[in-house]
Amino acid sequence: MRPTNLPDHGVVEQRMVGLDRGWRYIGLWGGEAKGGMVAVIQALQFFRRLKMTNLGGGYGLPIWVHPTPFFATATELAKQSPNQPIPRNFPTNPNQPNQPNSPINQFPSFSLIFAANKFATMYTIQDRLSADLEEIKNAGLFKSERIIASPQGPEITLTDGSRVLNFCANNYLGLSSHPRVVAASKKAVDEHGYGMSSVRFICGTQDIHKELEAAIAKMSGTEDTILYAACFDANGGVFEPLFGEEDAIISDALNHASIIDGVRLCKAQRFRYENNNMADLEKQLIDSQNCRSRIIVTDGVFSMDGTIAQLDKICDLADKYNALVMVDDSHAVGFMGKTGRGSIEHCNVIGRVDIVTGTLGKALGGALGGYTTGRKEIIEMLRQKSRPYLFSNSLSPAIVGASIEVIKLISETTDLRDTLEQNAAYFRKEMTDRGFDIKPGTHPIVPIMLYEAPLAQQMAQKLLGEGIYVIGFFFPVVPKGQARIRVQLSAGHTRAHIDKAIAAFEKIGKELGVIKN
Repeated sequence: MRPTNLPDHGVVEQRMVGLDRGWRYIGLWGGEAKGGMVAVIQALQFFRRLKMTNLGGGYGLPIWVHPTPFFATATELAKQSPNQPIPRNFPTNPNQPNQPNSPINQFPSFSLIFAANKFATMYTIQDRLSADLEEIKNAGLFKSERIIASPQGPEITLTDGSRVLNFCANNYLGLSSHPRVVAASKKAVDEHGYGMSSVRFICGTQDIHKELEAAIAKMSGTEDTILYAACFDANGGVFEPLFGEEDAIISDALNHASIIDGVRLCKAQRFRYENNNMADLEKQLIDSQNCRSRIIVTDGVFSMDGTIAQLDKICDLADKYNALVMVDDSHAVGFMGKTGRGSIEHCNVIGRVDIVTGTLGKALGGALGGYTTGRKEIIEMLRQKSRPYLFSNSLSPAIVGASIEVIKLISETTDLRDTLEQNAAYFRKEMTDRGFDIKPGTHPIVPIMLYEAPLAQQMAQKLLGEGIYVIGFFFPVVPKGQARIRVQLSAGHTRAHIDKAIAAFEKIGKELGVIKN
């Protein structure tokens, strides 16, 4: 592909054609009058990172020069990069890379073209990525995947045959493999097929899609709902259709990555307030008063800490400054609040929040799928313009049918959310009594703070040996120096399960010096 900064010069074009005959283009950098010198220096720095001793050596990367008045002089280049030796001889013919040429300083100006054959180019990329991966491993930040060979649940089987207790799933209500949920999924496949092979507005909307959207709206106390392939897509597709350059998005500093990415796709002005800090939120509201529309965006529950957003106070500020409110309730819907309607019920703000996003992949069955629910005009605009919705296949009938059954199940009784609440309170108290550093709260997310990434990984591995499946969390998932093991309780855990986990934590905690003997 021809680079955008390649001058429209016949000789250079011929050089590029020559590259097509066995050479692979890496880059053309030159000292054009408007900032081109920066690109030359970037080229030198790039090769220095590859530990090349000079521009013409290493990885079989031949270099040749082309005189042109549009590029900087050799003297300027040497001045900008005094520590990088500049070879005085260059090949001039890409088909004869070893042919010597006159010294570079005979040209009043020049450009540098870097090229390599296909093997060398691929090797360079692999070499760079291998070095980066090795650096991640050496820093204790490499994430490995354990393989499960059983259905998801409080007890799972690994591929080596070991049976362990799972304390790190988002399976808050224990519904991932619930018999009623599995049966509903099978029935939906029998009656509505396996997949839709279409986006919603073409031929991908079945009656059960509309039934599920209506059920979510009723549960959330909203007017309408739109389904997505995941809540990441819901958050990624909510801002751009609704807000433009005249508007402002005021986002909590610890919001989920999907919200951050969604905001990046939007041209609205961006404001950020300190996590759950109402004084700073008010400051941002004051600073953004000249904007047309403003929306405050927050997680209902912050997934790394288990902290619940102060939604009542947020809504009060929104009313005071005429702003909208959006809540991502992924780690709350199904079990927070007296009837499990989420953080919006827990904080008594149902009807005061304009947009709620959520997932079907955690408490509500744990498969896949997300949604945005809220005022009907907002949802209709998303159906017209939200790109993840318009350009992604419809949710499969298996997921839709199972999700409808989940909402029916949790609407019949609060037994599961009540059990979960009790389990979380018991675990938090017992771990605190044993001396573990735990972020305070009531949520079933319980962060065991260890601070150092290698320690978090080591402790998680030793706990696995005790039959407790947990994972260490560290940068970039959490800030540097804030590594932890995030324990997640489930309604599926029995008191015996929890006691075994507490005993294992105590044993390994003492062994590693996390708590006192």
